[in-house]
Amino acid sequence: MVGLGLFELLLILVFGVGGTILWITMLIECGTKEPPGGNARIAWFLVILLTHFVGAAVYRLYRRPRRMIREGA
Repeated sequence: MVGLGLFELLLILVFGVGGTILWITMLIECGTKEPPGGNARIAWFLVILLTHFVGAAVYRLYRRPRRMIREGA
């Protein structure tokens, strides 16, 4: 049985750490910058929390730009 090489370990480390950093920053941004009215903040927070990298990427690519355009930021 052949183990992982150095390249594979580095690749896993980069994507693991990078995904976790993205996940944490999107949780913080969603919790602090989403408008407080309605259930959008709670729904997006749960999506990000429960789906880790995938939810954070969807929030970053879909929801965040729409919110920034609406707020003019």
